[in-house]
Formats: sequence, C-alpha cells, structure tokens
Amino acid sequence: MRSNRGVVYTGPGQVEVQNIADPVFADPSGRKIEHAVILKVITTNICGSDQHMVRGRTSAEAGLVLGHEITGEVIEKGSDVEMLEVGDIVSVPFNVACGRCRTCRAQDTGVCLTVNPSRAGGAYGYVDMGGWIGGQAKYVTIPYADFNLLKIPDRDRALAKIRDLTMLSDILPTGFHGAVKAGVGVGSIVYVAGAGPVGLAAAASARILGAAVVMIGDFNKERLAHAKKVGFEPVDLSASDRLGDLIADITGSNEVDSAIDAVGFEARGHAGGEQPAIVLNQMMEITRAAGNIGIPGLYVTEDPGAVDKAAKVGSLSLRFGLGWAKAQSFHTGQTPVLKYNRQLMQAILHDRLNIAEIVNAQLISLDDAPKGYESFDQGAAKKFVIDPHGDLLKSA
Repeated sequence: MRSNRGVVYTGPGQVEVQNIADPVFADPSGRKIEHAVILKVITTNICGSDQHMVRGRTSAEAGLVLGHEITGEVIEKGSDVEMLEVGDIVSVPFNVACGRCRTCRAQDTGVCLTVNPSRAGGAYGYVDMGGWIGGQAKYVTIPYADFNLLKIPDRDRALAKIRDLTMLSDILPTGFHGAVKAGVGVGSIVYVAGAGPVGLAAAASARILGAAVVMIGDFNKERLAHAKKVGFEPVDLSASDRLGDLIADITGSNEVDSAIDAVGFEARGHAGGEQPAIVLNQMMEITRAAGNIGIPGLYVTEDPGAVDKAAKVGSLSLRFGLGWAKAQSFHTGQTPVLKYNRQLMQAILHDRLNIAEIVNAQLISLDDAPKGYESFDQGAAKKFVIDPHGDLLKSA
C-alpha cells in the first residue's frame, strides 16, 4: 500500500485533501488493463478549468479527484507497455487517448472516440470526461502509456527544469494550439483575451512563433502588471468598453491579425456582470477580414450557474454574421497535446522558452492545495504547481 492522497472536490467552493484509493491497472469501469503505468506524481498543477468545477459551474459531483496536469515517474508498468521503463520521468497530456481510433490516428487526441462512453474526448479528473481518476495526488494510473506519455530524456535536466516542463501537460500546448490556430506567424499583430496562465502561455507561444506585437487584455491589475513584466503589451479593459480603441492606442490600428480567447464561458463585460459571449464577439470585431481566431478558452454544454436559460446549455448570443461577413476562421475544442508537446519540450530544454517565469509558477505542498485554489480563484497572478511528495520544496 502506498497511502495515496489527493485533492477532492467536495461541493461548490470546496476542495479537500483526502486519503484516496491507490492506483490499479484498471479503467474506470473496472476492466483490467495492461497498457497502463502507475506514476509517482512529481508535479501536478491547478488549472483554470478545475476552477470552473470547484465554483459549481459544471455538473461535477462531490467526490471527484481533481487534476489533469501531471508530470511523474514510472514506478510500475503493465505487461503491454514496451516503450517505457520504471524510473522514466514523463509528461502526461491531459487528454486520455487510445492511439488507435480514427481521431487519434489523425492526431486529434482531444476527441478520442473510445475512452469516454458519453462523448468524444477523455481527461483525468474532469467532469463528463470518462471517469478517469485525477492526478492531483501522490500516485495515479495512466492508460495507453506507450501512446500517451512523453518521456523526458535526461532525468537531471528534467528535475532542473521541472517548473517549466510541468506546463507541457496542458497550458503550454493549449496556448500554443490557440496561437497556431489563430494563424500567428512572423510579424503578426496578436491580441490575447485573458492574462491568466493559459493567456500568458498563448502570448509566449505567439512570441516564439514570430509575432511582432502581443497584447493581453484583462481587468485584473495584478495579472496585467505581470504580463508587462514578462514582455507583453497589457490592455486594461477597465479603461474603456471599446476594445478596438485600446488596441489602436498601442498599434495605431483597431484591428489585429490574430485573436486568441483564453477566457471562456465565465467571461465578464465592462459593466462587471457575466456575459459569456462577450469575448467571442469582441474577437470578431477586432480581427481583420480573413483573420483567424483561436479559442482555447473553455466552453461547456452544461453550466448550472449561467446567467440565463440558454447559457445553461451552452447556447450563446453570438454575432456570427459579423464573423461570416469578414471571412474569419474560428477554431475551438480541447487541445491535442501530443501534436505539440515534444517540440515544446525541446524549446524548454534548450532555453528557448522560460514558461515557468512567464506564468509565474509557484510550488506548493499537497496539503496547501485548498489554499492554492482559493488564491487562484481570487485572481492571483500565479500558476500553482503542487509538489505531492514535498521533494522539490525540500530542495528549493
């Protein structure tokens, strides 16, 4: 027995660190699987997507073990695992993917067809995503290990850059996907909505893709100050409800080549109230004709806390005719992490991308996870990285 412990959602606004079951070689239905490994979790991050559940804004039920951003060490492997060995340090894409179905074979691992009986796409520790146990814990089971896991080739380098490499599980590929789908390239003028960790990761991605100007909009003064500190152009949305004018103050034009929505369905308007479609509508307004909009921000099919009946089932009031008239391209959905994580790992290992500094990563203990959730929910300009065994905090 390993005396596993994990972060458990216990009800709206509440998480607790509890004793949880030790991981086993089985899927959520209880079927034995030999294509899995068991990891000792080295780092596991608190994500803004977790916050949506903790706020009670999804249909998540109490008792869910949270956590889909996982980096760990292989301590056991099933008999069908051929490409990994005990002792390997690996990054875990938040997507649970079989590697065999039509979408996985096309690298669309965010919508695997076999790992979730209720819909396309699986994830660890997340509502409606297949029942896979989350990794904000000391130990976790990872299925289809040969396909899913990215081995970090050098143990010493991995541990030296663990605060950066932990971002490979979700927010860095997610930000990069948003930038790629927004068509960012050399000389692009880019606007990112949201100065949280995903927005900062998207901005960092735009920069390494060659953008000339990267702007980040938010109401949160602390997050805007941090965005400026790490080299991006802050846009204080409280200054005006005319986003195009705020952008023109920086670039001389009220339009951009590429826009990235890193906010999602809990967006707020200038007046302060929730307006779940406001960012999407702003993206269409400020993006030039034939420009691209990447939407890594989360939108849901069920939102019990929505401001109106339509939004409760994911129906938003979009000015879609404007986007159509401007011949804009939109791309939504969960990021297929495996499409990007190896390249991004190399960028980190070779000092091309200091993502931990950019998102202001802060190590915390497993027992301090509830405090991390509370601080993050209050808008802290930090990315909380849980150290479940305390090994990294000891050496920090």
